Order: sequence, then structure tokens, then C-alpha cells
Amino acid sequence: MQAVYNIAEICAQHGITDVVLSPGSRSAPLTLAFARHPDLTVRVVPDERAAAFIALGMAQAQRRAVALVCTSGTAGLNYAPAVAEAFFQQIPLVIFTADRPPEWIDQLDGQTIRQRNLYGAHAKGEFEFPVDTSHADAKWHSARIVNEAINLAQAAPAGPVQVNVPLREPFYPKAGEEIGYEKDVKIIHEDANAPSNTFYADVHRPEKHILIVVGQHIYDAHLIKAVKHFAHQSGAIVVVDSISNIPSDVPAIMFQDIILSSANEEFRKSLQPSLLITFGKSLISKALKIYLRNYPAQQHWHLQPHSGQVADVFRSLTQVIRTNPAHFLGDFAHEFTQELRVEAMSYGKIWRSASRQAAEFISSFFQVEDQPFNEFSAFRHALANVPDNTALHLANSMAVRYANILGIPQGKQIEVFANRGTSGIDGCTSTAVGAALAQPGRPVVLLTGDVAFFYDRNAFWHNYPTPNLRVVLFNNHGGGIFRIIDGPRQQPELDEFFETRQALTAENTAKDFRLRYFPVSSFEELEAALPVFFAAETGAAILEVFTDSKTNAAFFEEYRAAVKHAFS
Repeated sequence: MQAVYNIAEICAQHGITDVVLSPGSRSAPLTLAFARHPDLTVRVVPDERAAAFIALGMAQAQRRAVALVCTSGTAGLNYAPAVAEAFFQQIPLVIFTADRPPEWIDQLDGQTIRQRNLYGAHAKGEFEFPVDTSHADAKWHSARIVNEAINLAQAAPAGPVQVNVPLREPFYPKAGEEIGYEKDVKIIHEDANAPSNTFYADVHRPEKHILIVVGQHIYDAHLIKAVKHFAHQSGAIVVVDSISNIPSDVPAIMFQDIILSSANEEFRKSLQPSLLITFGKSLISKALKIYLRNYPAQQHWHLQPHSGQVADVFRSLTQVIRTNPAHFLGDFAHEFTQELRVEAMSYGKIWRSASRQAAEFISSFFQVEDQPFNEFSAFRHALANVPDNTALHLANSMAVRYANILGIPQGKQIEVFANRGTSGIDGCTSTAVGAALAQPGRPVVLLTGDVAFFYDRNAFWHNYPTPNLRVVLFNNHGGGIFRIIDGPRQQPELDEFFETRQALTAENTAKDFRLRYFPVSSFEELEAALPVFFAAETGAAILEVFTDSKTNAAFFEEYRAAVKHAFS
């Protein structure tokens, strides 16, 4: 029950002082946690409908969140009128509804209803507390979502948020047993529109080892300028994914997957930041995520200009700052003196040296003579030939990963898009078609694999021309990623059940939808086809690159072995 007891501590550390609860048995662990906490005032109101309106009135007067606690079943439903009122008045309530564990829902057990998302459109959000918190990750998860719920309730516009807490018996401690609160419980604070420079000058001395990580982001010239200026003023290192749309001349590190493949513990520790600043959405680089979880920064600030959930991707989040990243970086840059910049140079030198080594490694690795025709090399060649001013769409699964390893070609105005919200293959082609229809004067290039392409073949089933669309289809006749990632590639069922073997080609698709078709099966054919394929007068076209899945997997294994040796 420790994670449940910690709910009260998290509330207290967030500045919640008042709790209104209605008695019940299923809610006993919550009741005891709140009732025994020395910094909380708990009031008991038996009628849940009245209790909720009382809590609303308190929150309205105090202008801060009040917690509500009830047992399972219809008790929580009785909060609904006050919850709706709080929603429309924008009054923060954090509602903890005790619940049966999920295996007993719809099993005719007493005081059991469907409590998830109990208030629907009349709550800002709802969270489900883990049933079992014995694992360290689950305990971290439980604390994280309570933080998120409180921050969401109080972030503008304020409102009610539900945390549903499934509880298993036994509910009650033994006679005389003390309830303890972990004072070092995870706390994520949030500052709405905090003035970035003056606020942090008072609270934090500027750090020397600053790492900026940019997730998926639209191309923003103003942001790029701000990042470049901040990096110069502070000595910060900027690490980006291919979907970050931050060019390398910022300067930005784009070869983190290669750099972080090193097993040298001393080298890995030397890359660890003291302050991590993040903004943007998802990251492709699994290596970067794992690294920053294992070597966490002392402080992690996430910049987000709007309300809503903030992901604790690296499990080190300490501060959420609701602000425009460009404005924040511009203001914060003034805090750095010449002395601090000089001190930061040693940290930056390690990253930059590793980045140069990675770039040299990539260049030399692909220069090896007599290499078999393979997908990775063909992808690199196609990517390098993408025209200027292109809207580049990267399909899931391997296409976006190849691009992240190789980096986006520099010196060209290339804006990168990928469906990394859910990372599914199902609509990658349709997304690119939509872009081509929306911007008929701009080249749109999709780099995709065969499974993603054929899954979404009806993307072309319409009557609207897309002469600016080019699709580079890497057809290895299966889901080649499963031969590369650990797990499925070691299984005897790989061929039939994981790789999705298929014998299709895009030739008939091209005929059906009147697209130019360029099939290639060698480096020489690819070299000859690319200029014609990308030429403006070619019109909508598919370049189908045929490779062998087993050859691709073997070549990628050579790459992985070489990169480990290069950074050993």
C-alpha cells in the first residue's frame, strides 16, 4: 500500500491542504493515508453529492485544488453534478475514486460499476492508478500519474480530474501499525507561463553541462534561431532526431544512435548532463532514451507552451515550464557569462568530437567495396538525392529509423514528417498523399517499406492528381525490421508469423492509379533511375527498390558490429 499512502504526500507537497471524503470500506487505504497526514485537513461529509459541492466551494474560495475521496460504486457518480459545475466554472478538483480491481468489474460483485472515465466530457482528464505497485516501474508510474493529475487540474483552464484507484484486500493495517510517507516521493512541479529569465536567475545557478533534446517538431525558423543563439551563449549541446527539424548547423548532434552504442563506461559517463532541457514530441532514438534513463540529469526541464499532459520520457522530470521554447531560450541565454561558457566547453567538446567521429564512421562504412545490394545502402543513396525544398515523409518502421541513423541531408530545405504519435504503419502513405494535395507546388517524397505501402494502398484511390508526389518503396517482401531487432529474429516462427512474407510488387498499383513506375534491383539501376524519378516533369511516380531480407539483415549486423568497434 506504500504507493497509495504516497498519494497523500504528493498532494501535500503540491500545496493541497484540504480533503473532503465520504466514508466507505473500499476507500479505507485512501482514507487512512489522508486522515493521518499531518499537513492535511480532512473533512468528512457522508452524502457524496453534498461533499462534492462543499469541496467545490472551498476550492473556489481558496483558488487552489481540493481533493475528494470516495468509495467504489455509485458513490463516485454522486459527485457528477458538482464535477460538471466545477468544469464549467474552471475550478480545480482532484477526485480519488476507490474501485474494485479490474478482474471483478462486470462480475456482479457488490458496489462495482464501470468507473473509468466516470465523468466523461465534464472532466479535464482521468487517470487509472496501477493495481499492483510492487515493481519499481509501477511505483514510479503511480507517483507520476498523481503528479500529472494535480498539475492538469490546476493548469489553465483549471478543472476537475479523476484518479481511479483499484484496490485489493486487505485494506486495513494491523492494529498499531504505522502508516509511513516517503518524503522523497517523486514530485513534478509545473509553472504556468513563468517568466523564464528572472525566475530561474533567482532559483537556479546556470549549469555548465546542459543538454537540449528536441523531439518531433514542425520546422520553425524562429525556434532554430533561438536554439542556435542559446547554444552559443550557454555552451549547451543540442541533440535532435531526424523528425526534430533542427538543422546540424545549429550546431546539433544528429548521430546519437552511433555515439551511444559505445560500451565504454567512462565515455558514457562523460556525456551525462547536469541539466536536461527538452521540448517537442516523441523521439525515435531508443538509444538516447535508454541512455538518459540510465544516466539521468540532476534537473530536467520540459518546455511546453500549452496545457495538457507532459510525458516523463526519461523518468527524471523535475520542472514543467509552460512557455514558448524560443522565448524561453532567448531569455535564459542572458544568464550565461563568458566564464560559464568557457567552463562548458569541455563538456561540449566531448559531444562534438564524438559527433565528428560518428560522421566519419558513417562515410567510411558505406564506402566499402563489393558490398551486396542492400536496403540500408540504397536508402542512404535515395535520401541523399531528395530534392531541395522537399516535404519528406518517413514511414514506420525501418524507414524512419534508417533516416535517424544517417541524418537528414544538409544544405537543402527539407522538412521532415512522420506518423510518430502512434508509430503505426497504417496511414503513412495516405499522410504523404494528403501533403501532396495540400501543397501542389512543393515536392513531396515518401520513403517507405513494402508492408506499410501495401497496407495503405488505397491512399491512391481517388480522382485528384498528385504530380508532385514521389514514393520510394523498399520492397524486401516482408517486414524486414523483425530480422534486425532482438527477440523475433531468434524465433523459429520468424518467417511465417513475424516477417509478414508477401510476394507483391507495386507495378500493378502504379498501373491502376496511373503512376510512373521505376523498378530497380542494383546500385547501377538505382543510380540511373534517381535523377529521372525525381525530375519535376516525371509526375507522380513510384521507385521500387527490390532487396533481399536476409541480405539486408546480414549487412545491418555488419554495421552494428562495426559501430561498436568504432566506439569501443
